[in-house]
Order: sequence, then structure tokens, then C-alpha cells
Amino acid sequence: MHSSLTVASVTVGSTTLSPRDVVEVARHGARVIVDDDALQRVADTRALIDALADDPQPHYGISTGFGALATTFIGVDRRAQLQASLIRSHAAGTGAEVEREVVRALMLLRLQTLATGRTGVRPVVVETYAALLNAGITPVVREYGSLGCSGDLAPLSHVALAVMGEGEVRDAAGAALPAADALAAAGIEPLVLREKEGLALINGTDGMLGMLLLALHDLEELLTTADVAAAISIESQLGTDAVFAADLMALRPQLGQAESAANLRAFLAGSPIVASHRGPECTRVQDAYSLRCAPQVHGAARDTVAHAAQIAERELASAVDNPVVTVDGRVESNGNFHGAPVAYVLDFLAIAVADVASISERRTDRALDVARSNGLPPFLADEVGVDSGLMIAQYAAAGIVSELKRLAAPASVDSIPSSAMQEDHVSMGWAGARKLRRAIDGLARVLAIEVLTGCRALDLRAPLQPAVTTGAVRELVRSRVQGPGPDRFVSPEIEAVTDLVASGAVARTALAQIEGDHA
Repeated sequence: MHSSLTVASVTVGSTTLSPRDVVEVARHGARVIVDDDALQRVADTRALIDALADDPQPHYGISTGFGALATTFIGVDRRAQLQASLIRSHAAGTGAEVEREVVRALMLLRLQTLATGRTGVRPVVVETYAALLNAGITPVVREYGSLGCSGDLAPLSHVALAVMGEGEVRDAAGAALPAADALAAAGIEPLVLREKEGLALINGTDGMLGMLLLALHDLEELLTTADVAAAISIESQLGTDAVFAADLMALRPQLGQAESAANLRAFLAGSPIVASHRGPECTRVQDAYSLRCAPQVHGAARDTVAHAAQIAERELASAVDNPVVTVDGRVESNGNFHGAPVAYVLDFLAIAVADVASISERRTDRALDVARSNGLPPFLADEVGVDSGLMIAQYAAAGIVSELKRLAAPASVDSIPSSAMQEDHVSMGWAGARKLRRAIDGLARVLAIEVLTGCRALDLRAPLQPAVTTGAVRELVRSRVQGPGPDRFVSPEIEAVTDLVASGAVARTALAQIEGDHA
């Protein structure tokens, strides 16, 4: 999930950002370059806003108040104060600080929308957002405050406040300091916002979308890891790979299922352990669901990720603001800031994450149960009765799975009216994104416990040897964690394998083996 930087810079404004672009800037610090044509497009649109600002007729967001105060006309001499007041009052987040990568993703996505020329800001606003990102200045955004409509108002307002030289930030080294000091040290002039600009900086789904894109990136590796973990469990518990045959999968042409089954076939290919119990002497009719149905469950999660990725790509191509400047120069109110499309898939992913973790924990439990593990010692203990083996590691997995089931309860079905009933239906997309991040962390830990357990079980099948791919993963784990033996401090071993899972090392190790076979 945290692989290294692969690009030095990302250009904003010439084409729509890719999901990979967002990850590179948010997580790895890639530099941001704003396309010159985009800056000209921004300048051209700003001229339309300036003309409307001089119009004695009121225009929402330009010469009026906001939300429930949309009918209140604001004179020219009070408009700079209006914009600053909007940001200060809306920067009302509370709670723990949001992670740096989330804030950077949010900033980049808002920058992309500003660069479309559909929001009416001046070019200097676009350039200042890029400058903050490139200086590594990260505004402090708080956990609670967004209802996901009108977009992520409070989180985006904390960022806009920092761009004004107010509020708190962290510098590139992570040190906390006042925004004014950080901007001065970086040679960045604080913005004095003009007509329309305050709204343009805070009306968007950028926070929830940023977290969705980061989650999709992480889930791509975690679902491959789930296939690896399942292969190790199937192999070490003397399960069969026959049920994953391509012709059986073709009878139910679900795309994700076929992909996971293909992984399982490849990961188990040539396994001496699997071969050892194949043939007429094998009395087992069929494996338990947690082994036999792994591609069906993992595949359903893959299909869910594919659907969420499609929604995310559409949102990436959007210019969300209210009011928005249309291509033909009209300034129009709209409801595109409502986070429902993103909120739904965030909740959908949380369901898939919980279920993949649930089936993983069941495979771990089978390996530890002497009645179901096909000859493995109870709890994989060294000296049964004296040692407890990995008994309590399964407790940890079970506790996480229980929490993931709670996190799978959807946020998007809830709505609390706000702004004196003007904003009377909200998406709760930000909340959905926050709980999905916690769920993904939990999934990585549950899979790590299955990998840890499965690798010990493989060792206990000696002298029989595992497949090339599962053996390579076992060796990776052994580079960080010892093999079977008397009881020892288990927590550091779980953390070490979790790091291998979360970093993508387990998935990459497995894929490198099967790609080598096809080279």
C-alpha cells in the first residue's frame, strides 16, 4: 500500500488526473506543475466574474451571502470581509488531525477543479495551492465537521484558511506551526480572497474522493494478498485446488471470481503438498466454504472495487462547485457538490472489506483447530499443553473482524439537516471514507495473521514442500519472523507481517513468481 514514488511530477490542468497521480502527490510527495493553458483558461473565466461583481443586480456567491443567507446583497466594500468570514466560520472541524496523505489528496483534487476554469478564481489562487503542495505544507484538518454536502465544507475550509495565512499547518518535516510562519518561510504570499473565491475553495467532494482513491489503490494489493493468504491456507490445510479450474469458473462468468481463481491456480501450481493428497486415496469429498469459496468471495470484492473505481474516475473528471461557471459563460447554481455517488461506493467497499476479512479469519481458525486442520498440532503449538501457539493471534483477528462488521454499517443512509433546513439532505460521504480507512487497516492485519498462521502450518508439513510461490512468501515472512518453536512474544511478529502486507511486499513477492513463470 505504501510503495515508493514512481513519478517526479504531476501536471494539473492539461488532462484529468489519474488515480495514480493522486496517490503519487498525496502519499509520495510528487511535485505539482500547473499547465500554462489552464492558467489562461482560469484568467479568462475570472474576467466574467469581475464583470458580474460590478453588476448592481445580485449574483449568488459573488455579491450575496451564502446558504440560507443567499438573498442578502453584499456591497463592494464588504466582499473581501465576506470571503474571509466564510472561510473562518466554516473551518469548524474538531477532533484528531486527519492524515497528511488525505489532506494532500484533498488539496490536489481541489486544485484540479480550480484549474478547470469553471470556478471563477484568479490564477494566483491556483498557483498558491500548487505552491503549498510543493513546499510540503499541510494544513491541519480535523476529523469531524463534514456532512458530505455541500461537499467537504469544513475540511476544505481548514485548507483555505491556511492559504489565507491563518490557522495551523505542519511543515514538510511534520512540525506544527502557524500558517503565516510556514508561508513566510516558503516565500508564499497569503491570499486575500475576492468575489466568489471563498465558495470555490470549499464546495467539493475532494476529501471523500481523495480517501476513496487511496483506498482503491490499497485494496488492489490487499485483494491479491487475500488470494495469497488463501492459497497458503488451502495448501497447508491439505485442501484441493481442483475446484478452481478454469472450466468450473466459466460456468459462472463473474470477472472478479475468475481473476481470483486464476491467482489461486497460479499460486498453488506444482505444489508437492497439494500433490501429496491428490488421487483415489484421498477421502475428503470437498473443502469447507472458507477454502473452496475463496475466489467467489474475493472475486465479489474485486468486482466491488471495479465498480467503485468507475465512480471515482467519473468524479475525478468532474468540476464540482456552486455556483459554477459554465463553458458558455453562465454562472449557475447546481447540486453537483452532493456526495451521494462517492458515499455509496465508500459504504459498498466497507461491506466487501469486512467480508474478505471474515473469510480470512475463518481460514485462520481452521488451521488452529486440531479437529479441522488435517493433522496439524492444536493451535500450531510446539509443546501441546505447555505452549499456546497462535491461539490468541486468532482472537486478535476475530476482534478486528467484529469491528469491521460494525464499520460495514452504511453512513450514506443517514442524513441530518443543516443550515436552517436549506441543506436538508446530506451524504455523509466523509464519514463513510473515514470508516473505510479504518476498515482497510483492519483487513491488512487480519490477512497478516492468516499469512503468519499459514506459513507456520507450511513449516509443520515438512518434509513436504510448498509451491514455488507460496514458498517464496514463506521465505519473505521468515526474513522477519522465526518459524515454529516454543511460545514467544507474538505481537511484534503480527506487526512485522502486517508491515509486509501493508507495504505490498507479500503481493509483489507472489506476483513476481508467477510473472517469472510466464516470462
